[in-house]
Amino acid sequence: MFLYQPTSGYCYNSDSIFLYDFISTFKPKGTLLDVGCGVGIISLLLSRDFPIKTSIIDKQKKMLDYAEHNYALNGFDVQSYLGDFTELQTQDRFDYIISNPPFYDERVQQSEDTHLNIARYAHHLPIESFIRRVKTFLKPKGWFIFCYDAKQIDLLLHHLKLNGINPEKVQFVHSKIDRESKLVMIAARNNSKSMTQVLPPFVVFDEKSVYMPKAQKAFDRAHTNSIKGDF
Repeated sequence: MFLYQPTSGYCYNSDSIFLYDFISTFKPKGTLLDVGCGVGIISLLLSRDFPIKTSIIDKQKKMLDYAEHNYALNGFDVQSYLGDFTELQTQDRFDYIISNPPFYDERVQQSEDTHLNIARYAHHLPIESFIRRVKTFLKPKGWFIFCYDAKQIDLLLHHLKLNGINPEKVQFVHSKIDRESKLVMIAARNNSKSMTQVLPPFVVFDEKSVYMPKAQKAFDRAHTNSIKGDF
């Protein structure tokens, strides 16, 4: 699958590939909304692999243009929304809402590049209002599957439970087995009563800095080819 990305500004990374692989284990079907879609990498791969009707939203016109171009390039239909997700107005409700949202703390040194800033820092999509709006657009048993800063796991679980979106599966990503986790992937279900399952850690590299089999399998499954270009 070929995808265009901007020559400068935000580009997708391994987080998106690992999240795509995580979501794939749920074999999504029905309607899906990709929040903060960027160039469309995650939902486009899922649209390729599963029978879903896909919608995307991004507050940056530049990124939404790339996503729409990538969908057309690969022959898939998509409903797109330009704007802030917390202000989205639609009667549609979704079986799956997915996201690799901005989650860096605004107190750290920030990029002066506007596009990078919006894509990376949490104050552009505060977790409290984000999860509250996810609740609005999920179907009664819909799934919210996303990744976030692992250090904020307490905040995530609090707001998910507060809004009645129960975290059913949690998986921490570690660059190496002896390193602390900096990323967590969460699958939460609307109105679920299930207990939370903490999955075995997703370890990216072995002691020789070679991709572990699970990580390599995720890249192989995605099978993407990126093209840097402006249009």
